[in-house]
Amino acid sequence: MKKFVMAALGGTIAGTLFSAQVAPLLAQEVQKPASVYQQLDLFGDVFERIRTDYVEQVDEKKLIEAAINGMLSSLDPHSSYMSADDYADMKVQTRGSFGGLGIEVTQENGVVKVVSPIDGTPAAAAGIESGDFITQVDGESLMGLTLDQAVDKMRGPVGSEITISVVREGKNEPFDVTMTRDTIKLTAVKGRLEANTAILRITTFNDQTFPNLEDSLAKVAEEAGGIDKLNGVILDLRNNPGGLLTQAIAVSDAFLDKGEIVSTRGRNPEDSERFNATPGDLADGKPIVVLINGGSASASEIVTGALQDHHRAIVVGTKSFGKGSVQTVIPVASEGAMRLTTSRYYTPSGRSIQALGIAPDIVVPQPPATPAAEDEAGTERQMRSEADLRGVLSNDSMTEDEKKQAEEERLQAEEAAKLRLEDFQMAYAIDIIKGLSVAGATLTPIEAEAPQQ
Repeated sequence: MKKFVMAALGGTIAGTLFSAQVAPLLAQEVQKPASVYQQLDLFGDVFERIRTDYVEQVDEKKLIEAAINGMLSSLDPHSSYMSADDYADMKVQTRGSFGGLGIEVTQENGVVKVVSPIDGTPAAAAGIESGDFITQVDGESLMGLTLDQAVDKMRGPVGSEITISVVREGKNEPFDVTMTRDTIKLTAVKGRLEANTAILRITTFNDQTFPNLEDSLAKVAEEAGGIDKLNGVILDLRNNPGGLLTQAIAVSDAFLDKGEIVSTRGRNPEDSERFNATPGDLADGKPIVVLINGGSASASEIVTGALQDHHRAIVVGTKSFGKGSVQTVIPVASEGAMRLTTSRYYTPSGRSIQALGIAPDIVVPQPPATPAAEDEAGTERQMRSEADLRGVLSNDSMTEDEKKQAEEERLQAEEAAKLRLEDFQMAYAIDIIKGLSVAGATLTPIEAEAPQQ
């Protein structure tokens, strides 16, 4: 009986606490949907007032799209709404061909900022640089426009001219740049052989990036006489604005045998994902240098972070852009889509580079070419040496083959000197690969000749 009374009393107390504390919370929950519906009613009222009373007749579809885009763009610089046309353009871009200026942009404090120009495009040919701000298009200000609206201003028929106003750090006044719109056809990876080093220039991460990478490396290796003849590989990711996450993972996996490549973490813990490398290394263990700068963003940073954290590559250049978020493209009604930031990504060591960027292992700024430097180089090339003197003694310590090899090495050194004037960062990267190759070749015989104990 006592137990029953205690239980009943406990139930009474619990009921009292429920009424005093929990019931108001439930009431708040009931009120929340009503509040949301009230806000939607407010939106409807404003929309109707604009539709009926605005000084000019409005396009209702555009008005609603603008409202949706405003809602998304208020979240972060990378979330936005895409109309059916924009969505179709985006799908074409990921396939590697699209029309426009060839410029990747973002928005910073309401101003359109260049992430990077794309190689071989009107923007690159016109000298547009990473970090430039675009303030006007054909004399019309871009202030107050969303990023998509600003991009629409820069689009137009292939062959048509466009003049943009650019603000650049270090320049006192804005300046105009006139370009002709063109069809942009992207070759995601371009390879070349330089001083027995494979240089792979990756311009974007679209559907063709990994296949292009395989083909380019195979062709460069064949030109060198086989993968074993290469000193190493340079991945040039400078001014690469990123692209598909799947391709960033595939490129990272190409040079890693094992371990985590990247992880993504969303709002809900169960949405977290980890992506791991599979066995196999396209470079066959050769040294790798990754070149980055302030225009290297998103997928470029995923590749750089993975190779850096696994000590598979030396990172050279300047700090990267710092975009550490992942956007999911979600189709919606009327054949449009929304680009929504759904997660952050983390490098294998667990670091987020969001708004921080990746710091190079070796910081190497790219100095501007100066006439003085070119004149100095020309003077050095014109200086005479002992070999130029009349009646010079011959070198009797070298065979003809050795002399030929020495001459080839001299010519390679002169080409490297020219490259320093054209692309100092690349020349620096090649020197690192060469140094690692020489160090490896020097250490092997020493280890082989070590006295046995």
